Amino acid sequence: MLSAAGREADMLLYLAEYLAQFNTGFNVFQYLTLRAILGALTALIISFVVGPVMIRKLSFHQIGQTVRDDGPKSHLSKAGTPTMGGALLLVAISVSTLLWSDLGNRYVWVVLLVTLLFGAIGFYDDYKKLALNDPKGLAARYKYLSQSLVGLGAALFLYFTSELPAETQLIIPFVKDVVIDMGPWFVVLTYFVIVGTSNAVNLTDGLDGLAIMPTVLVAGALGIFVYVSGNARIADYLLIPYLPGLGEVVIFCGALVGSGLGFLWFNAYPAQVFMGDVGALALGAALGVVAVVARHELVLLIMGGVFVMETVSVILQVGSYKLTGRRIFRMAPLHHHFELKGWPEPRVIVRFWIITVILVLIGLASLKIR
Repeated sequence: MLSAAGREADMLLYLAEYLAQFNTGFNVFQYLTLRAILGALTALIISFVVGPVMIRKLSFHQIGQTVRDDGPKSHLSKAGTPTMGGALLLVAISVSTLLWSDLGNRYVWVVLLVTLLFGAIGFYDDYKKLALNDPKGLAARYKYLSQSLVGLGAALFLYFTSELPAETQLIIPFVKDVVIDMGPWFVVLTYFVIVGTSNAVNLTDGLDGLAIMPTVLVAGALGIFVYVSGNARIADYLLIPYLPGLGEVVIFCGALVGSGLGFLWFNAYPAQVFMGDVGALALGAALGVVAVVARHELVLLIMGGVFVMETVSVILQVGSYKLTGRRIFRMAPLHHHFELKGWPEPRVIVRFWIITVILVLIGLASLKIR
């Protein structure tokens, strides 16, 4: 059951409890699983309703994608496709989370605010590039500084508001009863997970639907992690730390899944809209902060393997070129390398999706194999 403060903070839950006095069937809204499903469906419906309107508005204002001249030639036809569609994701996630979550829960506010603040950073970058015709957008140093301030702020908040040792311990996947007390290093780890994941998803967002489907899959899996960690009985059975109140984050994860599937409806090949930095930076930060509050950062590293591969490919390419003057890949990030090798874009996308499914299943297996 929810606390009194939590019930007062969420009008829908408060209304359901009031109506339960007259019909006990309304008690079903107290269940996290139902509210997570309703959160996903709400976000999905919002995406379907708002999506076409947003695409028309973006097209009318000529807020379209620019394409690199040195990239795959097949991408030249994408020039002018509406972008900044990630704002649709933020609207759907926010409305759904606020409607169905216990708003007296600090975990809910942390994950939601981090997502929105990273989205704001991406929005300003996109706005400068597309609306103000500034090709550089937000200068890299200011973008990274903004991300760092938000990531560090979230890390410090979680550290200083933690009430249990488990909230700042590092869990080692597939190993029984082994945790590492991070102490102040928790702040450093959290910072890198949030900022790193945000930029990794942004690098992956280069093909139609490539970034959004892995995000949906990983978010769904993280929803399972937060649910079981927030349930005392299941957590004890699985030998993972029990974190009271964490289960509420499953509604946020459900909203992320629903909004992501709704966005994919318009972003699937050939895309009608791109998410832009406003979406990619926000979604990556969302995955990172959820993994942190769930205390499964290393599992995120496994399940988000596609994001890791894309990021590593850029690091290796830049490092190799600066040190030796040679490139390892035909083009980075990695998805462009396969395109230039002759893989059709849909093949690259679907194969990266398949890899994510496999990695997510391995990550979920860590709940039982310990």
